[in-house]
Amino acid sequence: MQPAYDLVLKGGRVIDPAAGIDGKFDVAVKDGKIAAVEADIPRAQATKLADVRDRLVIPGMIDTHAHVFHHVSGRFGLEPDMAGVRSGVTTLVDQGGASLMTFPAFRHFIHERSKTRVLAFISAYVVGGLEGHFYPQLYGPSGVDVKGTVKSALANRDLVKGIKCHAEIGGFSRWGIEVIKLAKEISRETKLPLYIHFGQLWALPESGSTVDPDTILPQVAELLDPGDILAHPFTRHPGGFVDRTGQMHPIVYECLKKGLKTDVGHGSHFSFAMCKKVLDTGFLPDTLGADMHGYNTPVPLEPGSPDEHPDDEMHPFAGATRFSLASAMTGLMACGMTLEQVIPTVTSNPAKMIGMEGELGTLKVGTVADVSVLADERGRWKLGDNEGNEAIAERMVRPIFCLRAGLRFDSDATILPQAEAA
Repeated sequence: MQPAYDLVLKGGRVIDPAAGIDGKFDVAVKDGKIAAVEADIPRAQATKLADVRDRLVIPGMIDTHAHVFHHVSGRFGLEPDMAGVRSGVTTLVDQGGASLMTFPAFRHFIHERSKTRVLAFISAYVVGGLEGHFYPQLYGPSGVDVKGTVKSALANRDLVKGIKCHAEIGGFSRWGIEVIKLAKEISRETKLPLYIHFGQLWALPESGSTVDPDTILPQVAELLDPGDILAHPFTRHPGGFVDRTGQMHPIVYECLKKGLKTDVGHGSHFSFAMCKKVLDTGFLPDTLGADMHGYNTPVPLEPGSPDEHPDDEMHPFAGATRFSLASAMTGLMACGMTLEQVIPTVTSNPAKMIGMEGELGTLKVGTVADVSVLADERGRWKLGDNEGNEAIAERMVRPIFCLRAGLRFDSDATILPQAEAA
């Protein structure tokens, strides 16, 4: 008799927040979809069996802040599958790499050619994320085409899940809030959420700045609607969730009551000190985006490779500390979040954020078989950030492999960081 299932993941701790599942279960896959989640599926019912005892089995991880417009965005864009399935992540949401001018290239060269599912928050700026927003003069109000971006977003609605822009001291010093108003116009016309970068990005103009960074968040919050996303709550730069007095900005609580969402957007500007300070207030982020890109994520290359860029450290996003989505999960646990609080930030909550609840971020029978399998280890590891802070992790998650539509990909990406024992 033909086995009922193509593959069974056997004996793991299955955590599916969307389905309210947390326990030892077997997960069966048939024709690229989840076929069963049961306490004990007989081995004879599977063509292939994967022993995942002592592993975490969760819905395929969703990275809500990726930069994978490879080559087109210059040195900024990582190779999608390296940051995706080869790092245990089944879905990547590229944040602002593609624009109305470059979206056809994003669809053809990135989405269609990647094993990882790659979606996008389209840039509010005509220039998109070329060279990682290195040239601030391109990101003023004159660089925003509301009508054109709305047209492009709606024409690519299957991939476009939101709009991306920046609200930080360098931009406000140059143009005030006008860019955010234009981006919000795009958001409302497309009925898509607006994702906003907070914390300093560009250097201040030579004329200096009279903008108080603590006034940026309140100004922007007035424009936003429920479901819009505040990024980088734990940034080490001014203009984030922690004000200049070192306290949680009071407007944050009003934003949460209003229905705004938060994405960690880890990146090289993540601060353990800020993270602990904010988490200590009882705040929990909705989603955890890694914010990896070609300037903060060293990619081992052959000498003389055309992708080799020895001057990368000059970029404002450059950083020496390596990280990944999984290591960022470990970092949040080191700062006080529990595993059970972290798992939703990379599964069910991101699915809601991109409007794909019930399709992704769950192991519900009949959904696509996107699954991440993680090691759950105990010990002592030293974690660091680019501000010089250290944290000790006593629990670490590490990607082992993932299934993308039922196909297995081992977590063998060369960019995955190696934990340092404490």
